[in-house]
Amino acid sequence: MADPSSPIRAEVRAIAPYNAGLTIDEVRRRHGIEVVAKLGSNENPNGPSPSVASSLSAIHDLARLYPDPSGRALAAEIAQRFGVETGQIVLGNGSEDLIAVICRSAVRPGDVVATLFPSFPLHEDYTTLMGGRIDRVVVKADLTVDVDALVEAVRRKPRLLLFSNPMNPVGAWLTPADLQRVIAAVDPETLVVVDEAYAEYAAGEDYPSAVDVLRATSLNWAVLRTFSKAYGLAGLRIGFGITSSATLCGFFDRARTPFNTNAVAQSAALAALADTAHLDHSVAMALAERDRIGQALFALGYKVAPSKCNFLFFDAGMDATVLAEALLARGVIVKPWKQPGFETFVRVSIGSPQENDHFLAALKVVRGR
Repeated sequence: MADPSSPIRAEVRAIAPYNAGLTIDEVRRRHGIEVVAKLGSNENPNGPSPSVASSLSAIHDLARLYPDPSGRALAAEIAQRFGVETGQIVLGNGSEDLIAVICRSAVRPGDVVATLFPSFPLHEDYTTLMGGRIDRVVVKADLTVDVDALVEAVRRKPRLLLFSNPMNPVGAWLTPADLQRVIAAVDPETLVVVDEAYAEYAAGEDYPSAVDVLRATSLNWAVLRTFSKAYGLAGLRIGFGITSSATLCGFFDRARTPFNTNAVAQSAALAALADTAHLDHSVAMALAERDRIGQALFALGYKVAPSKCNFLFFDAGMDATVLAEALLARGVIVKPWKQPGFETFVRVSIGSPQENDHFLAALKVVRGR
């Protein structure tokens, strides 16, 4: 039989399979348990706004007809909220789709992409896929952003500056002054992309949206957001980007598939945006539980990263995969980190109070074995 890898590009072979984690049903079947706390993918335990279901009453035509390829109704609502033109909004099949679109649009073989590390793996994977090279800026020993090192990386004039703020998986963030420092060092030839998938959880005086900083510059930029996290629409796969100009957005449109966001997702996202009370409730619960679980982990002796997200990143003091497997047997799904230098770290999502209690109880049992 012919070698299946032989027709595959070296860049694809270099990418590790994405660690998407297990489903609840998989864990139930594997371990013969009924109650499972799924805390590996940063989903909203409250789910979407109740208004989402009523928005789908026209499901027959939403499913039968091709969607608006530009998602104009949704794009117009997003543009109004961010104070930009509708033509500056690009929609994606989740914001991760837009990371791929941007890398296809901008990254050439040999180009350097600067990013924070540890990172959302797809920031690096899509760069590798296009033949680009990664310049990693590793977090400091206290698991905060090394702003000085990030500024130095920016001064090396990468083709693309791509990072999460707040960071995934660490949870650390750039303050307004930090972000201003970084942006001030950017060369006009560098495309700036800030992934703000967790911005709803981070909002406050010490957290700036990059939109507010970048709009005052003449740089080319994009800020990515998603409906998967705080809005509870992970299963529908829809995200968006705010870009510096309609011209730049038009180039991204050329690199994406024409119907990359489906009609059901567009309709649901519009309904979710309108229900600010549900969003506020979901965020408030996540922040309260994040503080509670963080204090509990600290009391157990774990090193826990400061977090502005709906998850915590902590050093398990052992092979994280071993700990994650032990927790699976007790009905808890977490995400062991596998990037070099962080193999003892676990990222645990903030779920409902009951799910979080389930996690803490299982963790104490595993520790005591």
